[in-house]
Formats: sequence, C-alpha cells, structure tokens
Amino acid sequence: MKQKTVPCIVYRGGTSRGVFFKESDLPKSKNAQEQIFMSAIDAYNPSQVNGLGSGTSHTSKVIVIRETDSEEACLAYTFYQVGIGEAVVDSEGTCGNLMAAVGAYAIDEGFAKIPSADGMCEVTVLNENINRFIRIKVPVADGEAQVDGDYLMAGIVHTGAKISVSILSPAGGKTGAAFPADMRTQLKMDDRTIAATVSDIVNPFVFVKAQDFGLDGSEPNHILSQNQHLLTQLETLRLHGAVAAGMSETVTAAKDVPSIPKIALVAPPRDYLTASGAVIKAEDIDVIARMVSMGKFHRTFAGSGLYNLASALLIDGTIPNECCVAGSQRQQQKIRIGHPDGIAEVTVELTADGKDVAAVGLDRTARRILEGRCYVPGWL
Repeated sequence: MKQKTVPCIVYRGGTSRGVFFKESDLPKSKNAQEQIFMSAIDAYNPSQVNGLGSGTSHTSKVIVIRETDSEEACLAYTFYQVGIGEAVVDSEGTCGNLMAAVGAYAIDEGFAKIPSADGMCEVTVLNENINRFIRIKVPVADGEAQVDGDYLMAGIVHTGAKISVSILSPAGGKTGAAFPADMRTQLKMDDRTIAATVSDIVNPFVFVKAQDFGLDGSEPNHILSQNQHLLTQLETLRLHGAVAAGMSETVTAAKDVPSIPKIALVAPPRDYLTASGAVIKAEDIDVIARMVSMGKFHRTFAGSGLYNLASALLIDGTIPNECCVAGSQRQQQKIRIGHPDGIAEVTVELTADGKDVAAVGLDRTARRILEGRCYVPGWL
C-alpha cells in the first residue's frame, strides 16, 4: 500500500527535539492523529530506528500548532510525549525545552508580528497542556528566528542565539495547586516509606532525596541506568506520588499515564564530573538533580523539571529546599541546578508572601533542523 505524507518541521529546542505539525494538516480524528505521531517518531521500536525519534525521552516528542482567537497569544499548541518501544501518545505533561522552539516557530511561520528591524521579538503563546500563557523573547535576523549567537547552554556543544522563556503563574496546571500533597508527604516503597515532595509547577514532579537510596547525587547516568532495582523503586514512588497528588485514583490507573508525574533525585551540592568530562564545583551550584523520564534516566534534565525544581527549592518545607544552599530567600532568585551534563540557571519570581510562584524563566537556544513531508504507512 502506498505511503501517505503529512507536512512537518523538525526543531531542536534546548536539549529536546520534536516534530511539529499544523493541526490543519492533520485528520480530525484524534485516533488517526495519534497513529501519525507514533509512526513519525516510531513508538513501536525501542531504538525508534523506523522514524524520527532516537530512543530517548527528549527526542520522542511531537508539537501540534493551531491558530487561536486569543487576543493574548499568537498561536496555541499541544505537546505530545510519544512512547519508546510502546504504542503510547501522552499529552498530560508538557516540555519546557521545546517552548523555545515554539517561539522560533511562531516567527518563522508568520504567526507573530516581526519587528521591521533586526532585534528582539516578544512572542506570547498558549500551552494547552497546562493552559498557561508563555512569553518568549526571540532574537530576529532577516525576518527569521536568529540561530547564531554566543550563548552556550549545557547539553549542547555549539553556541546559539539566546531565547528567553517565561511561564506566567506556572503552578497548579494539572492539579490546581503547587503542592497538591502539601510541602512533603510519605510515599510507600517496598517495606518502608520515603519522604517526598509532589510539586505541580509547569509539569508535576515527585522529588526525593538521593541519600535515601544510598546515593550522593553525583553518580553518572550510566551507573544509575544499570541499577534496575533503583529504577523500579523510583517508578513505585512515582505511581504513589500520582495517587497522593490526586492525579490518579489508584496505582494501577497511574500506570496508564507514564509521562507525569516525573520523578527526580535531589542532593546537596558537591563536586562531580559531567557526562562530557567537565568538572562541576560545589560552590557553583545550589543543588544536584537526576531525573527519570519514561522509565530512563534523562541525559540532562527536562526543561519543565528545571522550572519545577527551581521553584520548589525556594519554598520552605519542601525536599528540594532542604537539599539546597541557595542562601537567604529572596522574592526573585536565579537558581543553579547541577545536572548530568552541566549547570542550568533558572530565574524564579515568588509572590509577595513567598508561598507561591509568580513566574519562572529559563534561557535556551533553538534551531530549525528540517522542513518537509513525513511519510506514514498507507494503512494508517
């Protein structure tokens, strides 16, 4: 049977890569759309060799763009996490890294009004996964999103043009509260309980202390990834965290939503080596973190998780706050997170009472990689 084609564009945003579709180019059936997403990425093979994914959670992603009547946003979009070796399409969470790419897309595809001269263009978009407006400052050159620049972000080898992402009122997008299970809760694991913080800021996360698993947080990913018992323990906690947060009624039901909440290990700063061999000094970071996404340790740290962790770190009583050395709490602060491949800096602005998050921001780079038509099997 002859294959069919669908127009698409591939962008890298931060440390993620995704296939972008326009809603108007897709069939109206939700099931048919999901079949296209799984075929485009190749959800069916762990290596994703038969599609545009590469067997990692940060490259197994799809963005669908649509026009909007909103006076505040130039476009609306939905993020989809596609399964790796399993036929799953999940829109429950979102992606913080690809937000930068959505800003570039808005410029490149004519959704945003471009300034007459080269310079910075502020784009506002609506993320429908969390129903939040996102302001993105995108440098523009020759009528397109600028790619070249001198900003180097951890996890990317070459410098690029800096894109600043800011999420407004980011808390409670999924559960209605920043901390749906209070600042900390006790989660069951094997024959004991573990202290955890379930935080719903941009994307829901479960944060636990690395030391509760006999770790100091500096362990490299390839060592952690070999510890299947650890991954099983963390998955158990993730499922119980979903129930504690009211996201799922039962642990069994939580298994049907593999993308959120995600789970991360946090630890106080210490010296460590990155995956690329660079030395990170304890005095240069406020916290160490390692996260699991779709059953695997993340190569760096998801952008949505960086937003969440930095925010939770400034709130008294949380697990991240207990592990950090961010100094005296201020209403606005830049948090330095040490992840497996470097340091990410996140700006957090708290509300006046210091109990909630007013805005959270992150600097990224983005690049348009290809534009064309994605072939999908005719039987779809």
